Amino acid sequence: MNLETLDLFCAVVRTQSFSRGARALGVSQSAASQAVAQLESRLGITLIDRSKRPFVLTPEGRSYYEGVRSLLEQYRKLLDEVTTKRSEVSGLVRVAAIYSIGINAMSRHVQRFLATYPRAKVRLDYLRPDMVTKATLNDDVDLGILSFAKASRAISVIPLRDEPMVFVCPPGHPLASRSSIEAEDLATEDLVTFDRDLPIRRAIDRALRRRRVDVNIAMEFDNIENIKLALASEAGIAILPEPAVKRDVARGSLKSRPLSMPDLVRPIGIIHRRRKQLPPAALKFIEELKMPVDE
Repeated sequence: MNLETLDLFCAVVRTQSFSRGARALGVSQSAASQAVAQLESRLGITLIDRSKRPFVLTPEGRSYYEGVRSLLEQYRKLLDEVTTKRSEVSGLVRVAAIYSIGINAMSRHVQRFLATYPRAKVRLDYLRPDMVTKATLNDDVDLGILSFAKASRAISVIPLRDEPMVFVCPPGHPLASRSSIEAEDLATEDLVTFDRDLPIRRAIDRALRRRRVDVNIAMEFDNIENIKLALASEAGIAILPEPAVKRDVARGSLKSRPLSMPDLVRPIGIIHRRRKQLPPAALKFIEELKMPVDE
């Protein structure tokens, strides 16, 4: 049993997926499954109940996970204490981000950060918004990146940027030829949008209500990628963050137009535990995230 195996077990639990946990640490899914199975064999207990979908931790697994997570955190703090005595930034930065933050842009941030600080490491997980917040509160990650972040007694928010929302449609849609779109142009259109419980959906609904515009809700999804797939099949139109569709527009699979609703933006923020002392590498990574990159 070694720290890498324990870290892999925690990654599987944190992401609630053997495949995502394995991907986060750069190993195969079969390697992750075997590592957890070997861990259970050595302990003589079942840690994960695989009969449920998604899987759940057994009571023993929950206790073991909490203990291992605390152990790894203490080890990382020890490394930080040792490495901060050097002038060079080093250590692991644990980050969780929502899928729609832009994998390409995040990859560029990570590459540039590692080029500047070669002794540092970044572990990046892509999770649902609620899981990003949960991982941050549980101290599974140092930083969370998500939209419409809310500060609380336990969470601090560092504003990152406001992304303009744009009108998006299939290339052949009648409104695709307009130079810009007014709110009134959306009346009676079939809107492919986000699930009602997501903050971005509530922001869109508020903006439309303020302008007394009614649309037909054609489909609802919990992520931007599925919305874009529906638009490509000509299911309707959408209101999406401009950076999230830039590559699709460049490829010609979708069209976007400015939307005359300047109050409608998607705020992106970095969250961390309020009373957590961030390691030096995490503070430097925050500085990197504030710098622009080409999508």
